[in-house]
Amino acid sequence: MAKDKQTKVIILAAGMGTRLAQDIPKPLISLANEKTIIDFQIEKLSQYIPVDNIIVVVGYKKEIVMEKHPELTYVYNEAYARTNTGKSLLRAIKKIDDDVIWLNGDVFFDQEIISKLIESDHSCILTDNKKCGEEEIKFTTDSQGNIKELSKTVKNGEGEGLGINLIKKDLLPAFKNHLAAVDDQDYFEKAIENMIKDDKAEIKPLDSEGLFCQEIDFEEDLLSVKKKLQEK
Repeated sequence: MAKDKQTKVIILAAGMGTRLAQDIPKPLISLANEKTIIDFQIEKLSQYIPVDNIIVVVGYKKEIVMEKHPELTYVYNEAYARTNTGKSLLRAIKKIDDDVIWLNGDVFFDQEIISKLIESDHSCILTDNKKCGEEEIKFTTDSQGNIKELSKTVKNGEGEGLGINLIKKDLLPAFKNHLAAVDDQDYFEKAIENMIKDDKAEIKPLDSEGLFCQEIDFEEDLLSVKKKLQEK
C-alpha cells in the first residue's frame, strides 16, 4: 500500500482526562493485551501515513507519552492545564502547509476511516448520524449539505462529530487564524464554526457508514471499546 506522503496527522494528547479518574494521560490507557489507545492509533495511522508525518501534542505527564513512542514528532503545550483543544491544535498546525487530519488522543477507530479521510475531496468532519446526548459534539448542515453548526450545545443535531477531521490545504490559513482567535478554553470546533460563519468555508460531514469510532470519555465508552476488541 502506497502511503500518503503529503498529508500530516496531529494527535491531541495534552489533556488530563479527568473524567476517567486515571492518573495517566488518556492515550496511555490499556485496551487489550497491554496495547494502549495511542498504540492502536499509531498502528492504524501508519498504514496510510508515514510515521514522520505524525505529530502528537503533549502536555500532562508528557514524558511517559513520549517514551511510549519515541519515533514520533512531539509538540509541547505547556499551558495544557488552562487551555483546550483549540490552542493545542494551533501549537502543532501553525507550521504545516499540507492537508491535515487531526484527532483527539482518546479515539479508537477502524483503520478504514483514515482511508476515507485521505480520499475526500473536501475538508470534512467525520460524523455518525445518530441521536446524541449532552456531552457529544453535535452538528447541523445547511441546504448545500455543508456543516453549519458544530458544538456540544447544538439543538436538534443531525448526528455526532466523532473527533477525527480533515482540513484541506486551501482552508489552512483561515483555520489557523480562527484557532488563534478563539478563547483558551474553546474546543477546536469553535474555530471551525467561526470559519464557516465568517469566511463561508465549505466543510462537509463525512459519514462513518457503520465503521467503528468511539471517543473514550467515560467508563462506559472504555467498556464499549474493550467489548469491540474482544469480539474481534
